[in-house]
Amino acid sequence: MIPAYYDAPDIVEGSVAMRGDDRQTGCMFSYVSPEERVPTNHPLRAIRRMTDAILERLSPRFDRLYSDIGRPSIPPEKLLRALLLQGLYTVRSERLLMEQLQYNLLFRWFVGLSMDDPVWDPTVFTKNRDRLLEGDIATAFFTEVLDEAKAAGLVSDEHFTVDGTLLEAWASQKSFRRRDTPPETPDDPGNPTINFRGEQRKNDTHQSTTDPDARLYKKSTGAEAKLAYLGHLLMENRNGLIVDAMVTAATGTAERDAALTMLGELPDGGRLTVGGDANYDTRDLVRHTRQMGITPHVTQYPETTHRGSAIDARTTRHPGYEISQRKRKLVEQAFGWMKTVGLLRKLHHRGGPLVEWIFTFHAAAYNLVRLRRLLAQPV
Repeated sequence: MIPAYYDAPDIVEGSVAMRGDDRQTGCMFSYVSPEERVPTNHPLRAIRRMTDAILERLSPRFDRLYSDIGRPSIPPEKLLRALLLQGLYTVRSERLLMEQLQYNLLFRWFVGLSMDDPVWDPTVFTKNRDRLLEGDIATAFFTEVLDEAKAAGLVSDEHFTVDGTLLEAWASQKSFRRRDTPPETPDDPGNPTINFRGEQRKNDTHQSTTDPDARLYKKSTGAEAKLAYLGHLLMENRNGLIVDAMVTAATGTAERDAALTMLGELPDGGRLTVGGDANYDTRDLVRHTRQMGITPHVTQYPETTHRGSAIDARTTRHPGYEISQRKRKLVEQAFGWMKTVGLLRKLHHRGGPLVEWIFTFHAAAYNLVRLRRLLAQPV
C-alpha cells in the first residue's frame, strides 16, 4: 500500500518512490542566516574579521569622500569587501561578480548583504569604485593591513627583497599607432586589418589608442614585445609579506628606479639588507643603496658576461648574503598569486592610476591571505 504522504503524480503506480522529493518552493525563506551557513573553520571568517577591523578604522576617511546630500550610494565597506572577494576567488569581471552575489550565499555573507538585499548594477558598482580611486583608498587599505602584521610582530624591519614583473595591458598590438597619424575609419571596427610589417614602432613615436599609458616593452632579449606596465614589490624576508607596491611605465630602468623609491620610504636605522635578481646588479643602484645605509644583496652577474658585478666578496662572503638569495624567491610567490588568482597577468583595467590602484589592492589581499595562515600557526 502506498503511504498517504506521497503525492500520487510523483510515484509510479504500484511502486514506492524511494528518491527524495524534488518539489520546488519557489523562493528561499528570509529567515535563513548566512552566518549560520558558513562553517566556523572557513578561511574567509578570519579574513572577514581582519577586514572589518580595518574598514572600521578607515570609516572617517570614507565620510570625506561622500556628499551629505543626495541618494545613498553603495557603502564603501561593502564595495571593498566585494572587490576583495573578486581577487580571492578569481572572478574575472565585475559583471560576473554581481551575478555571483545574486545566488552565492558565502559571497553575500562576506560582503554583508542579507538574503533579501538587492544586488547592485555593475555600472553603478564600477562608478563607485572609481570614487574610491580618487580617495587613494587602496593605499590606505594596504597600509592598515600591513599595520595588522606589524602589530602581530610578523614584519621584519631589517631584511627585504625587491623585484618587478610585467603586467600585460588591456590593449592590442593593433591599437599601437603613430602619434602624428589621424585616426582612420577601419574596414572592420571589431577586428580591423592592420599591417605594420617593416614599420619601426617605438614608444617615442607610437601610442596605444585604447590605453595611452601602456608602453611597448619586452622583459628579456628574444621575448615578445607587449603593451605593458611594470609592477614592483618590496617584500620583507621573515614571512614574505609585502611592505610596498607600485606600478610604473614599462622602461628599461623602471625596476631599479622603483626599487630606490620604495627603499627610500623605509624608516632609517638598523642594518638593512635588500636582495634582488641580477637586473639590480648595477653600480648606480649599489651606490645609492649603500648611501641609504642599506647593504645590497643582489645576484651577481656571471663572470662569463661582458659586464662585471657591482658587488664583490666583501659582500658575498657573509652568511647573510646566501640567506637573502634564498629568501628573495618568496617574492615570486606573491607575483604568482597576484597573476593567477588575482588575474593580473593580463590586466582588465586601463590607465596608469587605475592599474596601480588594482595592483596595490591585490597586494593587500595577498597579505591578508598570508596573515590568516601565519596567525593560525601555533606560537
